[in-house]
Amino acid sequence: MQTPLRQTAGELAAVLWREHTVYRERGGGVVIRGEHVRRWISLAPTGGRDQALVRAGRILDGGTTAPARLEAVVDLTSGTTELAAVCRRLLAETAADAAPSAAASTPPRRSRTRSARERGTRRTRRVRTGRHTSLGSGVVLLCVGGMVALWAYGVFCGAY
Repeated sequence: MQTPLRQTAGELAAVLWREHTVYRERGGGVVIRGEHVRRWISLAPTGGRDQALVRAGRILDGGTTAPARLEAVVDLTSGTTELAAVCRRLLAETAADAAPSAAASTPPRRSRTRSARERGTRRTRRVRTGRHTSLGSGVVLLCVGGMVALWAYGVFCGAY
């Protein structure tokens, strides 16, 4: 399955992109990287005969690959043009997922009416100035210091 998958990936890469890199994955699959379009396609063997799992994803800044956004199982006997059509669809959906929409990039508008919580008294946040230890922490420190002083007195002065 490895050799036909590698050959199919080479033919597919030539159809999809003029500039591409094809390499083998650890799991026996083949990856096609299109650096100029910042996308990748992976063909991996499945349990079925003459079938492959096609995954598509993005290439991030610095050359690392993002996890696969979409995947589909395709029949390898159908031909390179049908396989290329499936890959183009996956790549187009990956590009659409990666592009932020105009509505998502603008902050939501606030309504002119104030909510009941805003009309009521607002809580002000207490700002600490200077001292970081509270009175309770000081009392605990004094108690611990007193216990250490009693222990030292018992050890050094109590044994005569």
